[in-house]
Amino acid sequence: MSYRHGYEKLFFFFTMDIMEVITKMSRNNKRSKLCGESAKGLFGEIRGLYCVIAFLSSALLAFGLYHIHALSGVTEGGVLGMTLLLEHWFEISPSVSGFVLNVICYLMGWKYLGKNFIVYSLAASAGFSVSYKINEQFEPLFPWLADLPLLAAILGALVVGVTAGICVRIGGAPGGDDALAMSISGLTHINIQWAYLICDLVVLVLSLSYIPVSRIMYSFLTVILSGQIIGWMQKLPVFGLNKEACKGIIKSSEDKEETK
Repeated sequence: MSYRHGYEKLFFFFTMDIMEVITKMSRNNKRSKLCGESAKGLFGEIRGLYCVIAFLSSALLAFGLYHIHALSGVTEGGVLGMTLLLEHWFEISPSVSGFVLNVICYLMGWKYLGKNFIVYSLAASAGFSVSYKINEQFEPLFPWLADLPLLAAILGALVVGVTAGICVRIGGAPGGDDALAMSISGLTHINIQWAYLICDLVVLVLSLSYIPVSRIMYSFLTVILSGQIIGWMQKLPVFGLNKEACKGIIKSSEDKEETK
């Protein structure tokens, strides 16, 4: 437990630094020729409803990750899988590591993703961290899933696919996977679907350090199914939101769906 207290203190100061960086970047954007809009123009398109949806959908995602993935030994790729890896080896709570990793990925992808994606994704990260911290105070609701990895993989894929799909649908992302993949694609000039695949495979291979090969196969199933569901969710009129709300991000999700 001492590890967690130390990391939570580090997380507090790190967050303060991140907020300062974001403030400076925002000021610099206002001065540039490309972003010479007024403060109202910069943030006029941000919708409070979308921030609430991003927060709540990611809160449900954290619920599923804690009560299904973390207990069953079935993991995810990308940032979600990395949070479980860090929790296992270093006792860093996903409520901390998830927020920090996502913010790092969002800062890396700032120039590629736009202000709306960043704002909605930060709301999603906050929802995930708060929800996971709350769920940690209770015992897992489905302990019997530890002996049913196939069912855990399917249920986990449904939770991740639906909740992440809703968040992506309104133009954000509960994990930094989209930001990281787009950044890698921009820097290396490889197709974005390969960037997604690389991120997932790297985390799943690292997860072999604590998850048996047989369980990792179920994790591959979860990754494939959740990717398909996320892509499917983009075709639905979620809460009556118009399709332009997630313009650009839908294309990113469809690329990921084709890969998986």
